[in-house]
Amino acid sequence: MTIRLISDSGDLRELGEGLTGESRMAVDLEAAGFHRYSDRVCLLQVTSGNQNFIVDTLAVDPSDVLRGPLESPTVTVLLHGGDYDLRLLDRDLDLHPVTLFDTQTAAALLGEPSLGLAALLKKYLDVHVSKKYQRADWAKRPLPDEMLDYAASDTRHLHQLADLLTERLDALGRRSWAEEESALMETLRWHSDGEVDPVTKIKGVRKFELRDVALIREAWLWRDEVARARDRAPFRVAGDPAILEIVRERPRDVSALARIHGFSPQLAERAGRELLDRLERTDGLDDSELVGYPSGPSGPRRPPPAVEEVANRLKVVRNEAAEALGIARGVLMSNTVILEIALVHPGSVEELAQIEGVRHWQLETLADRFLAAL
Repeated sequence: MTIRLISDSGDLRELGEGLTGESRMAVDLEAAGFHRYSDRVCLLQVTSGNQNFIVDTLAVDPSDVLRGPLESPTVTVLLHGGDYDLRLLDRDLDLHPVTLFDTQTAAALLGEPSLGLAALLKKYLDVHVSKKYQRADWAKRPLPDEMLDYAASDTRHLHQLADLLTERLDALGRRSWAEEESALMETLRWHSDGEVDPVTKIKGVRKFELRDVALIREAWLWRDEVARARDRAPFRVAGDPAILEIVRERPRDVSALARIHGFSPQLAERAGRELLDRLERTDGLDDSELVGYPSGPSGPRRPPPAVEEVANRLKVVRNEAAEALGIARGVLMSNTVILEIALVHPGSVEELAQIEGVRHWQLETLADRFLAAL
């Protein structure tokens, strides 16, 4: 199967013509968040029939061409672990596929122990997919043919894999389970974190003293500005452990900063002076001027003993059912949903169905046993 790179307006017309009349297409995205400051979409792969398209989304905007086929209720869009891809399609291309089939979800409902695409392709199709470019920088240009071939492998075999998984779902009477889960994915949209205090993103900072928290925040903001200016992932500028060590050690000059583990001497030479000046200004503030760790709950509160006891009874039922079905416990139902059921304590199937997170296929499997346990 040949690969067609779409990188200009003429190519886009060819893409539109190639997808016309197709009833199924496999879609995948490559983003640059592991290397770049922004995790913007860099490539969009589409396989349909015997055609394999790779769209360079840094060069062209394919949204108008793809909107018709991707948002048509008569076209099934195949994905593998598509939660994040769907959010990126919404954020970067304003595209919202409406008829989905997710092969990772299907595999989980079949009880597959390994849900990665490479493992499933090896098992079902005896296809070996290299992981060489799993963390490649997809924003660099030009992309070598080997990287384009790797990107195409994410969609090239999805049609065959989906067919084989669907056969097994049908044999076990679970196709409706996969269809319901895939339908719920259609509503996924991008949601930004909003205004979040950066110190909450670094593990363990809650336990630091007021002044140290303020210094960590300032160092984080410095790193974010450097990362944005250089279009580099922040952890590639300096990792969180380096930020914490800087605050603990309080280096007073660039040479001392360069000796911090995980902080490159080159970075210290080029931008370290600004960081030290900012930390010195922050450290010179009075305690009353400093902002500490934001107040708020440290995590989910433990439920009352009576509710916890009910949840434990429900977990026993869930675990027994999962073992009988041959699927993971969390796939059958998450502990979060079980706790919500224990809190609500429904008395009927109708009340159970109203609880957020409860699926229809789960009711078929668990409702009677849950109500008996309640």
